[in-house]
Amino acid sequence: MALKASMKILLVCENAGKRQTNRGMLRKIGFKNVVEAADGEKALAIIKESAGEEPVGLMIIDAELPKLSGLEVVKAVRADAAISKTRILFVLAEADQKLVVEAAQARVNEIIVSPFSSNGIMEKIGKIFGQNK
Repeated sequence: MALKASMKILLVCENAGKRQTNRGMLRKIGFKNVVEAADGEKALAIIKESAGEEPVGLMIIDAELPKLSGLEVVKAVRADAAISKTRILFVLAEADQKLVVEAAQARVNEIIVSPFSSNGIMEKIGKIFGQNK
């Protein structure tokens, strides 16, 4: 999948204010099709439901979430053939080496430490899709 402004992005974060800020940042850099989830269970449900018609092109997911952790969601996505190719940007509150290793082993595409700038997230998205926007 190529990097397109119309791509569906799933933004997963427990904090509503942080989701609003990050959604605004994504819109500012050109992405308009952003859906949100506040917990891991909802994120997994959204990504599975959208697998057919309009699949999620990128999931930006916090490590710390209620119900299912970000890492648990990543592992579930990678284990399901219908959604396993979803690109994942994993968000950490701090550069915890153990969690970085676990995320890499779970096959996230990129990791970013929060808080981040619009330039920072665009750089990571560009790396995930092998290009710069």
